[in-house]
Amino acid sequence: MTLHATVVASEETSGDLDLLLGVLPPRVRARIDALGDPDALLEVVLDLGRLPEARYADRVEPLAETPIERPDLDFTIARLGTFTKDNRAGIERTLHRISAMRNRHGDVVGLTCRVGRAVYGTVEIVRDWVESGKSVLLLGRPGVGKTTLLREAGRVLADDLGRRVVIVDTSNEIAGDGDIPHPGIGRARRMQVPSPELQHAVMIEAVENHMPEVVVIDEIGTEAEALAARTIAERGVQLIATAHGTTLENLVTNPTLADLIGGIHAVILGDDEARRRRTQKTVLERKAAPTFDVLIEIHDRDRFAVHGDVAYVVDAFLRGQQPRPEIRVRRGDGRYDVENGTAPLPFPRESAAPRRPTPVPEPSREAESRERRPVRIFPYAVSRERLERAVRDLGVPATVCTHPRNADVVLTLRSLAKKRPKKLRELVSDRVRLYSIGGNSPAKITAFLRELFELPGMEAEQQSALRATEEAIAEVIAQRRPVTLEPQNAYVRRLQHELIEAYGLVSESSGRDPHRSIVIHPAER
Repeated sequence: MTLHATVVASEETSGDLDLLLGVLPPRVRARIDALGDPDALLEVVLDLGRLPEARYADRVEPLAETPIERPDLDFTIARLGTFTKDNRAGIERTLHRISAMRNRHGDVVGLTCRVGRAVYGTVEIVRDWVESGKSVLLLGRPGVGKTTLLREAGRVLADDLGRRVVIVDTSNEIAGDGDIPHPGIGRARRMQVPSPELQHAVMIEAVENHMPEVVVIDEIGTEAEALAARTIAERGVQLIATAHGTTLENLVTNPTLADLIGGIHAVILGDDEARRRRTQKTVLERKAAPTFDVLIEIHDRDRFAVHGDVAYVVDAFLRGQQPRPEIRVRRGDGRYDVENGTAPLPFPRESAAPRRPTPVPEPSREAESRERRPVRIFPYAVSRERLERAVRDLGVPATVCTHPRNADVVLTLRSLAKKRPKKLRELVSDRVRLYSIGGNSPAKITAFLRELFELPGMEAEQQSALRATEEAIAEVIAQRRPVTLEPQNAYVRRLQHELIEAYGLVSESSGRDPHRSIVIHPAER
């Protein structure tokens, strides 16, 4: 299903190109001036023994008839700041970046002079996500505009929303060279990094010393930086960052950066479980909650793909479902079309189900008493609230008890069941059985209860109901009138409510079971 929204935004570009051209050899600058079109210039390349080149958005132009010589390089180097350990230098209070190539003796044999511009308005296409308070990770190939978007995001959060923003500026690309940051970051504060290998330490220092509400980071690329990002997120600080890669799949397959999306590990299933899932015995699962809530793939300057729930999307991807992100496209007239992707439907039963539990042992009581009493479940490291809600939604004969001595069943996480800590061993006896699930999500808990009480499969019905919900959502948006859905049980209605809310619409339940159904209303109700 395709939904469209149109957002209007304008872009302004602020640059100081003359300052960059002023450090170039005179013959090179003269040729650039003669070519014109300064707004399209991306970088100037000066390589020893080769013709200098100007690279534009759509072409490459030679800048001289004779190759670059050593005096040409020396002329430029003498007018720059000091090169750092990552072989980068800048021009004070500008965003221009000059990167050096060296020979084996450390002598500079090439320079890449990249034009830096503060572009105002680029963040508008994803401004709602940046302002949401959720941590946002940007992916994209080099040169696609990730750093420009970071700079603009920091300025918007600091100036427009008044949040305390700290930018960790490893190579001075975000806020420029020199002690005074470029005005492109607004009121955001900037922390410089002495050398790239210390970026993770400065990230932690920013949180511990300066109490930011938002931390902005360019290029998370090492395991230490990924761990520092997790530490920051766990302290309740919003992160806006970029990482190496272009798609979600790049992060899943990158062992260094996979922790940004929760980490991936292999789980070995038992024979029965593998047959039930119809998979191999070794499967991949997410280890923990993602560091970043939202993932934005920048396909090009005018096309973005937004994954609004990283945990859900990663879980679906590992189970073979292709992500369906929200696509946002910038048009030539300054408008943006938003094509709403749809979240993957709930996982197939084989993928979400825990180990199949054996029948719950009954205490030695009269048969009629056994039949009347519900199964008592004690959650150990499992969300009590989610378990109680799943029991209510499914209507199964179970209660969630507050003390293990009253329990028939102890429900815990599979990772703890494998370790068997002393406290957990003390909870299990001949009367009390232990069951484990692979995660603390509502889907895992619901699947456990359905297996425990041998409820018939309902996935096909759920998927059909959600597809009908998506069609009704499209009708409500297009015709601006309420639509009533077919009656469903409490669990399916909850899934429908969540899907409707994701589209920004209003829903309510009406009627009584088994004829209780949902009515979808337009947003401006």
